[in-house]
Amino acid sequence: MSLRDEILEQPEAARRQLASSPDALEALAARLRSEPVESVVVAARGTSDHAAIYAQYLLGVRNRLVVGLATPSVVSLYGAEPRLGRALVVGISQSGASPDIVGIVEAAARQGAPTLAITNDPASPLARASDHVIELESGPELAVAATKTYTTSLLAIARLSLALDPDPTAAAALATVPEAMDAALGVEADVAALAGELAAAPGSFDRCVVVGRGFEYATAREWALKLKELGQVFADPYSAADFLHGPIALVQSGIPVLVLAPEGEAIEGQLELLRDLRERGVDTVVVSDVPGTRDAGRWSIPIPADVPEWLRPVVSIVPAQLFAYSLTLARGLDPDSPRALSKVTRTV
Repeated sequence: MSLRDEILEQPEAARRQLASSPDALEALAARLRSEPVESVVVAARGTSDHAAIYAQYLLGVRNRLVVGLATPSVVSLYGAEPRLGRALVVGISQSGASPDIVGIVEAAARQGAPTLAITNDPASPLARASDHVIELESGPELAVAATKTYTTSLLAIARLSLALDPDPTAAAALATVPEAMDAALGVEADVAALAGELAAAPGSFDRCVVVGRGFEYATAREWALKLKELGQVFADPYSAADFLHGPIALVQSGIPVLVLAPEGEAIEGQLELLRDLRERGVDTVVVSDVPGTRDAGRWSIPIPADVPEWLRPVVSIVPAQLFAYSLTLARGLDPDSPRALSKVTRTV
């Protein structure tokens, strides 16, 4: 199965994920009702780390939980174990095989903290080390670049949020996500044409900046990673707020800025940024569900409307993946054989 096949399979993988591991979610929610936690700590690397950023926003906004990203090297390199006893500790890894991620979960277990694995391999070391396991149910992901394991990880986190604080309206919205992903795939031909145009421009799109804010910061990070690992593009991702605190000085003609600007709490700031970039003569690619917002960029990519903000990152990354795939081809590279990468990376 090729990378493109796996991108296109995501709506069906999402349907499998939404039906996965209901008993594990209920058991974890019941435990946390009887033994409340004060915070959540998420251990992850690479693409899974971007899913962890989504968890920071979702569990923070919807569940009012403080969510921190673990520093696995504290345990694996320095042998120190942070005090985790009042936290839910979550390990996210498609393979479940990275020793440093497993080490964080094992440290939490030694301290009696509740632990959760989100993984595509229920027999993995991460799963075995955890009290509870949400299986991604992505099916085999053979391409080196993660796509369907990323979106199913986001869905697993969304389901965790709902298990902790049930809401029928939110549950109904979650059930519509696979259809929205189907709709998002409909831009493939337009995105391929855009990627071809950009690859043919002077500089061949070898540098760019990717900007999101709020829930879409995770998308910005993941989009930039796909551009790096597939297209060999120096793609620098930022939260829009951080971007204004210095890095905006980097932008200039010939370095496009990819701006995630869907409707939501961050939209006014994103529109102001787009106006600023236009005044500076900087070309932008705008990803939005609002036609007027897309008009603010030189180029644009539409995403489906009527997806709640807290679920939109599951959908907005889909055309971004297609863009990275098409740009890679347009640059004469093989998206199924990224340079110097392997499917499973075991960091210690």
